[in-house]
Amino acid sequence: MESNRCEYKRELTDGFEREAIAFLNYRDGGVIYIGIDRDGAVVGVANCDAVQLAIKDRLKNNILPSCLGLFDVIHEVREGLDVIKVTLASGSEKPYYLRKYGMSEKGCFIRIGSATEPMTGRMIEELFARRTRNSLGLIRSSQQSLNFEQLRIYYEEAGFALGERFAANLELLTEDGAYNYAAYLLSDRNGNSVQVAKYRGLDRCDLIDSNEYGFCSLVKTCKQVLDRLDVENRTATRITPKERINRRLWDAVALREAVVNAIIHNDYASEAVPKFEIFCDRLEITSGGAIPLGVAGEEFFAGYSIPRNKILMRVFKDLDIVEYLGSGMPRILRAYAKESFIFTANFIRMVLPISLEALELEQKTTGHVGLESRLESRLESETSKNVLRLLTTQSLQRAAIAQALGHDRVSGAINRAIKELLGKQLIEYTIPDKPNSRLQKYRLTTMGKALLVKDGDGNE
Repeated sequence: MESNRCEYKRELTDGFEREAIAFLNYRDGGVIYIGIDRDGAVVGVANCDAVQLAIKDRLKNNILPSCLGLFDVIHEVREGLDVIKVTLASGSEKPYYLRKYGMSEKGCFIRIGSATEPMTGRMIEELFARRTRNSLGLIRSSQQSLNFEQLRIYYEEAGFALGERFAANLELLTEDGAYNYAAYLLSDRNGNSVQVAKYRGLDRCDLIDSNEYGFCSLVKTCKQVLDRLDVENRTATRITPKERINRRLWDAVALREAVVNAIIHNDYASEAVPKFEIFCDRLEITSGGAIPLGVAGEEFFAGYSIPRNKILMRVFKDLDIVEYLGSGMPRILRAYAKESFIFTANFIRMVLPISLEALELEQKTTGHVGLESRLESRLESETSKNVLRLLTTQSLQRAAIAQALGHDRVSGAINRAIKELLGKQLIEYTIPDKPNSRLQKYRLTTMGKALLVKDGDGNE
C-alpha cells in the first residue's frame, strides 16, 4: 500500500518530479516504485534501462538545489516483471523545488500522509530560513591549487573517466566557480587525517600504537583505514574432527559499513575528524556531528538517512564504496544492537565489542586468557559484579540498586561500583546528556550484556 514514505506509479509520468521533491522535502525521505499500480498490482516497466536513464536525467536537471547524492535508482524483479525503485533521502538544503517554477508554491511540494501537496508560502519561508549553511559545497577551500590524480585513478578503476568538467559535475565548485571544501577533502594533498589508535587495556592509559591516515584524497584515506582494521580483525581458528571453526573479532560486513559511515558522515565543517580506537575488549568508532536535524533515533536506525555530506556520498557511491542509500545501518544492526551507538550533542560513537566466541577459540588454541576473565579479574569488588548482574533485566536508579542489594542507603561501595562499571563501559546512563538528572538510571552496555551472557548470568 502507498504510505507517507511509499508511492506507486504505473509508469513514468509528468508528475514524477513532484513526488520526488515531496520526498526530498519530507523528514524521512521516501521510495517511488515505477511499474506498480496504486493498488499494489505489479504491471512492470518496458525498456527498463531507458526509463532508469530518464529518471536520473530528470532528477539531475529538473530539481533545485541539486539532489545528486540523495537518490538511488535500482532495478528490481517482482513477480517476474521489471520494476524500478527510486529511493530518495531527505535533503539538508530544503526546500527543494521544480527548476522551471522556482522556490514558489507552484514549485515546492511536501508529503502529507500518502499524498503529495503544494507547500504554503509560509512553509517555504520557514524551510529556507533553516537551510543548512555549513554544507561542504558552500564552504570555499582555503587552497585553490588542488590536484585530483588519486580521484581520477579510482574513477578509472570503477569504469568511469573524469572529463574536463568533472569538478562541476561532481559539485566540487562554489557558486562563484572556486573549489569548495568537499573538493579539498577529495584532493591529492590536504590537511585532513584520521587517527587509528590501539591500547593495551580497557582504557586510554596505555597506548601501544597510533597512526594517522590521510593528508590525501578522502577516498584513499578510507581505503587505508579499512585495510588497517582488516588486519586488526584477525580470525581465530580451531580445527575439530568434524569441522574447521573460524571466527573474526568483529563482524566484517558491519565493521566496513561502520567505518565508511563514520568517514562519509563526519562533520568536517566543524574541523572534527573520525577516530578509531582499539581496546582489548572493543573497537570504538567516533565521528563528529550529532544526528542530523529532523531525524529521530528510530529513524536513524531504520536507515532514513539525511546524508550530512551529499557530495561525498555521491562520490563514494560512484566508486561502489557505498552500495545504496540507507543500506549501511541495516547491515550493522544485523550484527550489533542499537545500544552499540552512543549519541552526544557533538559526536556519534559506535562501540563494537570483540567477539567472545573468537577469543574463546584463541584461548583454546593458544592458551591466551579470554575476555571475560580479563574483565572479571579487573573488577575491584564483589559489589561491582553484583550491580552488573542486577542490571541484566532492567534499568535502575542508584537508590533502587542500593535497595535491591540490601543496602540501607546509597553507600560508598555502591558509588564506587557504579563509577568503576561506567569507567569500564559495562554500564551506561539512560540520560547521557544529563548525568546528574534526578531521573537518571543505569543499564548494561553491549559489552556488559555480552560478558554476563558468556558467564551464564544473562537471559539471552
